[in-house]
Amino acid sequence: MKILFTFPGQGTQRAGMLQQLPQDSDIMSRVRAVLGDETDSLDSPDALKHTRAVQLCLLIAGVAWAQELERNDVVPDMVAGLSIGAFPAAVVAGALGFEDALRLVALRGDLMEQAYPHGYGLTAITGLQLGQVEQLVEGSGTYIANINAEQQIVIAGRDEEMASVAQKALAKGAQKAKRLAVSVPSHCELLSKPALKLQQAFADVTLNRPRSTYLSGSTGRVLWQPEQIADDLALNMSRTVRWRDAMVAANERDVRLAIEMPPGSVLTGLTRQAFREGDTLCRENNSVGTIARLAQRVKAAR
Repeated sequence: MKILFTFPGQGTQRAGMLQQLPQDSDIMSRVRAVLGDETDSLDSPDALKHTRAVQLCLLIAGVAWAQELERNDVVPDMVAGLSIGAFPAAVVAGALGFEDALRLVALRGDLMEQAYPHGYGLTAITGLQLGQVEQLVEGSGTYIANINAEQQIVIAGRDEEMASVAQKALAKGAQKAKRLAVSVPSHCELLSKPALKLQQAFADVTLNRPRSTYLSGSTGRVLWQPEQIADDLALNMSRTVRWRDAMVAANERDVRLAIEMPPGSVLTGLTRQAFREGDTLCRENNSVGTIARLAQRVKAAR
């Protein structure tokens, strides 16, 4: 039996999220060495209006909380991240250095926001099957961005066009159609050019073979080769997220405990829907002691 760490994407951020990091973490001093004075305001309400700050905060928080669990002998056998969450996943797996991740994520956020400074984003549709949403999207100018669960599909595109699809989805029986707190049309061909620019930046970065299994949230496949992980990280902004497929694959590979890093608990709910057996929980709502006891149970069953 195995342990999986999951790392959330945009939409889970909140102001002040870096003020609650583990007290014994030195991560903010490492951030300051790379980002300088920007560090002081990264998680402010104004900063979090921008993609760069949001993505940096999610990277920092994900790595800090994962390291806290590792210090308490809760070590992942596998990691997976949704969208930007793939970067802290790669760091925790030992494939990508943290300082390199900071520089790449800062660039990623800048490229995405510069491509679409306003008027675009993501909308989550709950209660319809993928085929139904695909019919609504066809010819609408919007795209399928995330297949998060059997009946939770995220679309990307221009605000007005997404709103039109959302209304049609509700009329067709969707339970909910919610505009997400994401200001760019992620995970579709609209971001193909920024993705290629980020891929070029990876040419100057050395990745390593991961020590924990790296599971791609975009393809649902396990990747071991550094160049494959670099490709996954660089291009995932323009690729459809297949979180449900990834979590089914994790469960089939004997993962029996999935732990979501803060902030939030969105991935915990999505992962629970995909798992046939095992426990799913988020660090934010559970103490280290509780998680450690569950982890020991998983280790004892190996």
